Amino acid sequence: MAEDLFKTHEPAAPLAERLRPRTLADVVGQSHLLGPGKPLRLAFESGRPHSMILWGPPGVGKTTLARLMAQAFNAEFIAISAVLSGVKDIRAAVERAQLTLGQSGRQTILFVDEVHRFNKAQQDAFLPFVEAGLLTFIGATTENPSFEVNGALLSRAAVYVLEPLTAADLDVLLDRALAQGSTPLALDARARELVIGYADGDARRLLNSVEQIDIAAAARGVTLADEALVRDALTQSLKRFDKGGEQFYDQISALHKSVRGSSPDAALYWMCRMLDGGADPLYVGRRLVRMASEDIGLADPRALAITLDACATYERLGSPEGELALAEAVLYLAVAPKSNAVYTAYNAARALIAGDASRPVPLHLRNAPTKLMKDLGYGRDYRYAHNEDDAYVAGENYFPDEMAKPHFYEPSERGLEAKIRARLAELGERDRQSRGKK
Repeated sequence: MAEDLFKTHEPAAPLAERLRPRTLADVVGQSHLLGPGKPLRLAFESGRPHSMILWGPPGVGKTTLARLMAQAFNAEFIAISAVLSGVKDIRAAVERAQLTLGQSGRQTILFVDEVHRFNKAQQDAFLPFVEAGLLTFIGATTENPSFEVNGALLSRAAVYVLEPLTAADLDVLLDRALAQGSTPLALDARARELVIGYADGDARRLLNSVEQIDIAAAARGVTLADEALVRDALTQSLKRFDKGGEQFYDQISALHKSVRGSSPDAALYWMCRMLDGGADPLYVGRRLVRMASEDIGLADPRALAITLDACATYERLGSPEGELALAEAVLYLAVAPKSNAVYTAYNAARALIAGDASRPVPLHLRNAPTKLMKDLGYGRDYRYAHNEDDAYVAGENYFPDEMAKPHFYEPSERGLEAKIRARLAELGERDRQSRGKK
């Protein structure tokens, strides 16, 4: 009995670790990279390791593929996390690689998880050893390497894009996971659907979910998990939505393009996806304000007012009541007539001013609050629009002297802008007639 008190027990490995693929054939998903004749399959079959960056969302096999690469090439495998490691850890990895090469002639694969978290100095620290061939670098990132990895390192590594696992991929993994349980466990059709949807393309999340369900089923003494058990077992979790990351900007882009494309259902879908994923509703509201100005503008000026009112409503009511106002706004934007004439005119004016001289204001447009200014001609010959027919000064010039009159704003023929276009055409004709009389 005394011996039992001091007996050590190894902790049980998580299901995700127990099911980690041991061979390339065990890998589920990524057929666009691992299928016959596909890039990563060819890399494994080449017999020559090369530096690479594995870019994809969490739980799709980045670490597993790096480990299998080391196994395939009989290489030393050193893994470091950019979240926890620094230059000191990189130097230690380099020393270990040099020792391995000297003692056994084996190459070393340096796997850097979350490589986008390394700053430029940290990335530069192992670059010379990658160039010299001492290290084969494999980086894993959830962020676009074009923005997060420095150019010198990026130019020396092939980038492979991994995709979220499909429902079919997760279905295969789910069967494997259920077979690994300590007791028989099955899921009914609706329960399976919930677990796969909850995983959201992430194998690790799916396997962790199965562990939770297994514990809940054992506690209740059941071997068939139904929808109610699954809902009880799985705590509410946010879908994949990395604020500030690639998924974040992809979903914003999808929302904006759905509004611009006048698809109310798609616009509402993407907005709800963002809110469900944890996006700040007021951030979503600010994006809607931008869409009202950029893609609708004067074709329907009410769009901007409705969107601003929706933001104010959310600020007053909070969630979930205020989100209904945002839903009203996004649907209004989607069905409103579209025009980017304001956006185009604004950018054209900014571009002209950026490349033009600082032209003085013409004398007749200058303010003249003092006698001296009036004596200098400030405000002389200015014609007050409200004293003119139809409150319009035909033929007047409001641009700097000697400046060719630019044409920034071109109203569309949609919504209110159709009337604005007709009005500007009428005023333009009056200008031409006025100039003809002079």
